[in-house]
Amino acid sequence: MINFQPLTDLPKMKISENPSMQHYNPVTMQELFTIQNVANQINSKAQIFLVIGVGGSFLGARAVIDALTPYFNTNNGVEILYAGNNMSGAYLKQLLSYLDMKDVYVNVISKSGSTMEPALAFRVVKKYMERRYGKETRKRIIVTTDAEKGILKQIAIKEGYRQFTVPSKVGGRYSVFTPVGLLPIAVAGIDIEAFVRGGKQAELDLSSDSNSAVDYAYNRYELYKQGYSVELLASFEPKLTKLHEWWKQLFGESEGKEHKGLYPSTVNYSTDLHAIGQFIQDGSRIMFETLIHFDNIEEDIEIPFSAENIDGLNYLAGRSMNEVNATSKDGVALAHEEGGVPVIRIELPKLDAYHVGYLMMFFMKACVISANLLEVNPFDQPGVEAYKKKMLELLKEDVVKVRA
Repeated sequence: MINFQPLTDLPKMKISENPSMQHYNPVTMQELFTIQNVANQINSKAQIFLVIGVGGSFLGARAVIDALTPYFNTNNGVEILYAGNNMSGAYLKQLLSYLDMKDVYVNVISKSGSTMEPALAFRVVKKYMERRYGKETRKRIIVTTDAEKGILKQIAIKEGYRQFTVPSKVGGRYSVFTPVGLLPIAVAGIDIEAFVRGGKQAELDLSSDSNSAVDYAYNRYELYKQGYSVELLASFEPKLTKLHEWWKQLFGESEGKEHKGLYPSTVNYSTDLHAIGQFIQDGSRIMFETLIHFDNIEEDIEIPFSAENIDGLNYLAGRSMNEVNATSKDGVALAHEEGGVPVIRIELPKLDAYHVGYLMMFFMKACVISANLLEVNPFDQPGVEAYKKKMLELLKEDVVKVRA
């Protein structure tokens, strides 16, 4: 399903233990039906669906939604907005103003409920919803959290909110195939059955000892051992920008431990060719590039013929913009390779729910293998806990100073 083109000068690898990813795509058909039913109810009443979460609690869903939603419209009339992924007072105040006069449903997502950014945003939004909707608020707020414990679980029980469960063994950055990702994706009008099916097919295809996820992980590891320190994920479709962000968190939090790991960075071409392209082509040789491409993008436009041809572009007349974009992709890859930047290519047939699901499971599988090659735990994030601890210490210190 994935056309993976590894670096030709690196040998293929077989691994003795291929990690199973089945519990990261655990949803049953009955659970899919339940999620879709709730999404349909929301779609019949809401104009805005506000997703409150940070990191893996929203990045996976947003990656899929942005990739599969029209640039200047929605799929079904429901606009998906996000909060709790920053602590900007201006953002939150303007968001609440934007919500006025529109029908709103809220999905707050947090395994513990104690992460600062979504907890603060939810406190503010909860008060807004109660002031606006009164007793109806409990029908309009949906909680996705741990099945048994946590602050958000306590709030959900106390207020009588509808709940979906974050599986206990699934961390946020691996949770897109659970209700964490599936409810927002379904509300956005995207086919969650096809998305899940793509992920399951990838898990099946990548279960052998030698496969494209293993090859990708091993290529990355070999380049890391050769001294490359940065992996640059690139694509030529603006819709994939948030997929890049999801990938960045996936690999950054999974590998970046014990002073090990590649620094995951992203670019979106052709825009970034006019910003960072010079450095990639001629700068220090610290990076390699992973280029993802979908062969078939549903919508396209033909380049018209001009009688005057003042811009000299008639040689492209009759060709489509996507065709020119794809050719540009090949030219950029060749230029980078000739300039000394190794390029790994990952290509899929079509930008749709099935193939996005397939690609995301591919990356999740490869990420776990990559972390195992580095001999680090792909499922914890001690560095994140360190900054949270320091931030809380300073905030509590400020409270003491104010009260004194």
